Amino acid sequence: MANSHEIAVSGRIRLARNYHDLPFHNQENAATCLKRAYDALHNYTEDLYTLHILNNMSKDERLSLMEEHLISADLLKNAGTGAALIRKDRQVSIMVNEEDHLRIQAIEVGGGLEHAAQQAFQAEEILEKVCGFSFDPKFGYLTSCPTNTGTGMRASLMLHLPMLTRYKQMGNVGQNVAKLGLTIRGIYGEGSEALGDLYQVSNQVSLGRSEEDIIQAVTAVGKQLIDMESGLRDRSMKRAPAELKDAVMRSYGLLSYAITMDEKEFMQHWSNMRLGIALGMVPTPLSTSDELLTTAQNAHVRHFAAKREIASAREARCEWIRECLNRA
Repeated sequence: MANSHEIAVSGRIRLARNYHDLPFHNQENAATCLKRAYDALHNYTEDLYTLHILNNMSKDERLSLMEEHLISADLLKNAGTGAALIRKDRQVSIMVNEEDHLRIQAIEVGGGLEHAAQQAFQAEEILEKVCGFSFDPKFGYLTSCPTNTGTGMRASLMLHLPMLTRYKQMGNVGQNVAKLGLTIRGIYGEGSEALGDLYQVSNQVSLGRSEEDIIQAVTAVGKQLIDMESGLRDRSMKRAPAELKDAVMRSYGLLSYAITMDEKEFMQHWSNMRLGIALGMVPTPLSTSDELLTTAQNAHVRHFAAKREIASAREARCEWIRECLNRA
């Protein structure tokens, strides 16, 4: 059986919060929201956070933050007023002026929703020192979208599920998960593709459920999916090991020697390589594959291409992949 960290890539806790004295979705108050968040983190964390004002950044600089899952696609849409305060270890980020005044999120490599929740609540406590959040005794935290009202929490696990995908089980999985009040989305959340066989399982609503209930529900379903994926890996290794190894080693060979590759093709071969690493077929650390998951995506690659003066981002991607694999 596979270890859980070989399938669970990361866990994330996100808290939606709005200041009690400001209307929601009011662009006139965007600067006030940013000042309050910045003042709280600047005054109470000894400059642990760095401010990123999206309007002062290039398109690729913004996109690179999304590739690291430090900001959302929705914040990119609000680049005119949006900002992010990112902790220096890049495990906690606060999005300002997204759908709500604040989106506080913490990410834990390999899962660990409980620890991610502790990090998020610590950041929330600091932010609330400057101004309290909109809260109703009956309904809980009030948010722009009704599905976030209540705890305002979205807990999610990013899982690598190549065998469930190969055996066409994800449709049934999605239906069964929905019955439990959870949902499965792609790599960047709502509306995104499951590139690289990566899926996010998260709660759909937060009203009427405690933070502990949400974390337990997502963790329990995550464990079930990990067990299912692990079982299919064991089955494939017993019944068709040559076929599985052939797919893995073809992808590893292409990643090691290809000259040009687009992002979608990279994600397909990355998934096979990561599976091969977990199964002991590929002599590369799992940490290297997970580093490439971010750094071989489009915005990061274009930055690398400019630094190395490589004309094509597709060629730069292959050069960067080779460097990472060679040093592993």
